[in-house]
Parts: sequence; structure tokens; C-alpha cells
Amino acid sequence: MISVAIDGPAGAGKSTLARRLAADLGYIYVDTGAMYRTIGLYALRAGKDPHDNAAVNALLPEISLRLASVDGEQHIYLNEEDVSKAIRTEEAGMAASAVGANPEVRAFLLDLQRNMAKTQNILMDGRDIGTVVLPNATAKIFLTAAPEARAKRRWKEYQEKGVNVSFEEVLEDVKKRDYQDTHREAAPLKQAEDAVLLDTSDLNFEQSLDAMKKIITEKVS
Repeated sequence: MISVAIDGPAGAGKSTLARRLAADLGYIYVDTGAMYRTIGLYALRAGKDPHDNAAVNALLPEISLRLASVDGEQHIYLNEEDVSKAIRTEEAGMAASAVGANPEVRAFLLDLQRNMAKTQNILMDGRDIGTVVLPNATAKIFLTAAPEARAKRRWKEYQEKGVNVSFEEVLEDVKKRDYQDTHREAAPLKQAEDAVLLDTSDLNFEQSLDAMKKIITEKVS
């Protein structure tokens, strides 16, 4: 089985590029960030602080996650409710970063993620795929861009979705998440030693996609 690990900071374009890459290459796309966002969302709905590990851990036995492809798009189900849209808020993003620092949550999702890679060719993106989840991945890419470039892309996405948020707020959120993700004790965001670094600050979508395809093709062939 072929496995591709894509890691990088928030707003680097991992999910958008990974979806298209998986479709073009015929691999299954696994959005691990959506899994953390879903657990963060569940904690928020339960009135719990996502930073309170003990409170979040107590919720885990109540949580059932399922990924499914609907019309070529990955959907995520929380206890059989499709929460694919509900998890795409700034609040859910910050909650994801908080629960992502929780070792129990990471262990809870790790088995699920690794099992997916055993039975099919997959492309998985997240923060610690190449370092922790799939250390033996066929190809590893560390995708990054300057905070301002990442914030601009994310802000444009929000504008297109009708989400009313200022660029300054998004930039602040990107920087805050960078700090949280790189300073947490459990699997902090870092580039795997054998990952190929790709900075997309000055690349458009198609250029980034072509660069990633080239990296994967060289590793797979």
C-alpha cells in the first residue's frame, strides 16, 4: 500500500491540495484535522473547555467518528450526524488545536488513522502524520507558507463562504495556532527528517499541486 503524509501549519493549504491530489492520483483522502475539529466541536457542544484534558477524556467513550465519501467529497459523521460544515468555524479550529494537545485524544484517533493506511492507498494530512501517525509513509511532504500568505488564503475562503471575519482576526488566529501547535507536549508540529519541504508562499494552487505531484511520483516510482 502507498501512503503519503502531508504535514504543515494551519492555513498552508494542506486539505485543499490533498483533496485534489488524492482525486488525481486515485488515493483515499484522510483529513485528520477534521477528526480533531469534530472532537473539539463535541466538547464545545457539551459545554466543556477543550483545554481541560480530563473533561474531554471523559467524553471520548461517547464519541463515534465515521468518514465517508459523498459525491467525491469527504464527509465526517459525529455519532451519525454529518458535521462536515459545522466543524469549519474559527471556534472549532481553536478547539481542534486544544484537543490536539491532549495525549488521550491523539491515542484515540491514532488507531483509527493507522488502520486506514493498512488496507488502501491513502493520502493523509495533519500536523504529525510523517512523525507519529505514519512514520514509514512512502512519501512525506512538509507544506508551509508565511503566516500572512496563509491568513490571506484562509480569509478569502471565509469570504467565499459568507463568514464575516476580518483579515487581522484570521492572521492573529493563524499565529496563535502556530504557537499552540509547535509548543504542545504531545506530538508538536515539526518537519519529519525525511520529509520534503515545500514553501508555497509564492506559488498558486496549480503550481503547488504540480510540485507535490512531482515529489510523490519520485518517491513512488
